[in-house]
Amino acid sequence: MSAAFQALKKNLQGEPKTWLVTGCAGFIGSNLLEALLALDQTVIGLDNFSTGKQKNLDEVQTLVSPQQWARFQFVEGDIRDPETCQSICRDVDYVLHQAALGSVPRSIEDPITSNASNVTGQLNMLVAAKDNGVKRLVYAASSSTYGDHPGLPKIEDRIGKPLSPYAVTKYVNELYADVFARTYGLDSVGLRYFNVFGPRQDPDGAYAAVIPKWVAAMLRKDTIYINGTGETSRDFCYVQNVVQANLLAATSAHPEAGNQVYNVAVNARTNLLELFELLRSELVARHPHLETFKPVHRDFRKGDVLHSQADVSKANRLIGYQATHSIAQGLAEAIGWYEADLG
Repeated sequence: MSAAFQALKKNLQGEPKTWLVTGCAGFIGSNLLEALLALDQTVIGLDNFSTGKQKNLDEVQTLVSPQQWARFQFVEGDIRDPETCQSICRDVDYVLHQAALGSVPRSIEDPITSNASNVTGQLNMLVAAKDNGVKRLVYAASSSTYGDHPGLPKIEDRIGKPLSPYAVTKYVNELYADVFARTYGLDSVGLRYFNVFGPRQDPDGAYAAVIPKWVAAMLRKDTIYINGTGETSRDFCYVQNVVQANLLAATSAHPEAGNQVYNVAVNARTNLLELFELLRSELVARHPHLETFKPVHRDFRKGDVLHSQADVSKANRLIGYQATHSIAQGLAEAIGWYEADLG
């Protein structure tokens, strides 16, 4: 744990704040909810259950004390509704805006719905945060914003052209946040997530992320498909790194911390063939059929980038972020949850 995060946790426990987490029943949102309640914070959570799940909230309840759970107020609603956004932002210190429709393939199939959730929804949240005097709004940005820029590692101020409607929506989020800072003085921070994984990540559905999807396939003895040669690489980031970054970004007192965009990752690359072997090695002792398990290759997926790796020095310098989990450390923690979730 970074020194900055240790200090933050101590300060929060001594001075509770009121937080709003949008998308609180989702993967990242529920992990943020758990962390905040464990720190005795007051949390308002919003979700419309389009991708979030009640079982994620139920699990969080089992992991915190009854007194901590009593600090949580859940609102079922949609960020596409301006009145809902206004009402949930009242008397809130910090907003962690995670609600969105993720997935590049989903956005290619249905760009209108992705735009409505990711662009209109975020605009509603920016207006509500401004109108209600929120101290800082932290929003989920995306590594997809780097688009076709070939440089590695990715540096925040060097981006290319977007490769999908989803990437367009996440870039527009950053543009809107910058305009609200300049025009209205709203303090916000964007966190460009890189391939987040961990507990409460859904393994099912057409748009499931690669790690839970592959774990499920291995346990169910289903086919694992690799798009392309398998040399495609990603900077896989364990969800506890993301939790740390959100809390630090919201509360950092560094004079340059606000109105910025930060990479949230590890600054490492793992290709798909390496990922397959990492997962297989974590599971094979308990699932002997994986000794001979092999992936199947197919065509490269439209809208994907070949390689991704993040420079995280800006986040380290301005908010004190330091990744605590490599991909191997994250998998070692998460694999038991994936197995239990899959029965």
